[in-house]
Amino acid sequence: MKKALLLSLAVLASGAVHAQTAKTIKINGYGGTDQTLVNDLINRFVKPVMAKDGVTVVYEPLQGDYNKSFTTLLAAGNAGDVFYLPAETLDGYVTTGKLLPLNGLVSTTPFIKSLNTAFTRNGRLYGVAKDFNTLTLVYNKDLFDEAGVKYPDNTDTWATLQTKLTTLKQKLGNDYYGICLSPNFDRFGAFAYAAGWKQFGAGGKTNLADPKFAQAFNWYTGLAKNKVGVQPSEVSADWGGACLKTGKVAVAIEGNWIVNFLRDNAPNLKFGTALLPKAPGGGRGNFLYTVGWGVNSGTKNRAAALKVLGLLTSPQVQQYVLEQGLAIPSRSALTNNAYFKKTDAGAQNSRLTFDGADDGNVYAFTFGPQGSDWGKPINEALAAVLSGQRSAADALKKAQADMNTFQRR
Repeated sequence: MKKALLLSLAVLASGAVHAQTAKTIKINGYGGTDQTLVNDLINRFVKPVMAKDGVTVVYEPLQGDYNKSFTTLLAAGNAGDVFYLPAETLDGYVTTGKLLPLNGLVSTTPFIKSLNTAFTRNGRLYGVAKDFNTLTLVYNKDLFDEAGVKYPDNTDTWATLQTKLTTLKQKLGNDYYGICLSPNFDRFGAFAYAAGWKQFGAGGKTNLADPKFAQAFNWYTGLAKNKVGVQPSEVSADWGGACLKTGKVAVAIEGNWIVNFLRDNAPNLKFGTALLPKAPGGGRGNFLYTVGWGVNSGTKNRAAALKVLGLLTSPQVQQYVLEQGLAIPSRSALTNNAYFKKTDAGAQNSRLTFDGADDGNVYAFTFGPQGSDWGKPINEALAAVLSGQRSAADALKKAQADMNTFQRR
């Protein structure tokens, strides 16, 4: 009886020790459609490896507004050990002190340099890009063929592209349009970068009176003249992909995310892809839309968390992501990947999206320390001019005044 009791106590003690030493790594990511892909790659590539180390991996995607939910969890000390870090809101998270600086803990060498820069503040690296997107011109081949106009190509300048779009509009008539013009910085800004404009200048301030910004603004909004370009709302759409789906708009400015949309929603549309056109000075501009994997500075299992981060950005995972056709992996070695050599439209779009990451003036899509309200003056100016409510000069003057008021808060 005594031996049995001692044995039972030993077993219980053993279990208690095991419970205390067992490690769990919690991962936070986006909800929605993204969670299916991430859950699959975690099950395939992360859990089996970590299980050998006695580590349980738990995936907890955040539904709805990720930044809002994640901010709440981070403040309460309940965020995951490893989590998504959107580049556009990185600055706000850095100020919390709850992101682990990764310098010396991970190697950045395999990754595209501009992506490393996107997650670096004051010399400290806070995230490793899991994947990214840039913008390209995605065009309807049939409309260009019908108009007898050459397709957009990688040698186009602002002027030559505008000529092609104007000619196409003239040939096809009032029911057709050259390009979908989103009244938002997240599309227009790439052209401001091409002209050499800097988002944040002296003292971290934004100068919309910069002639380089005005040059890009005038060209972009000028495409709306004679309805060569239209806003999505004018064709009962809400973004560039939906514009193309109508069959009435020849070109959209979008990222690789458009490929699966067209495949599922416009399967008969024959499309091609070209890099964004060059500014008069010969430069090209682009955005890096990217999300990185970061580590909680308060994690109790730092070594395991870092290993999970390494697995989530491994070559095997990146190849898997590439072949899903949603985003482009962040490793520079993928430039010679066999997938990019395929001739189908989706693979070619992926190739040019990848090439856009270091072609010209390329910067991460970010709002800076001010947060997402930073872009409102620009968006309002674009909408006012594209809809004919203001002249470009008046809109820019108001936008700068609004930006100054915002930046004084």
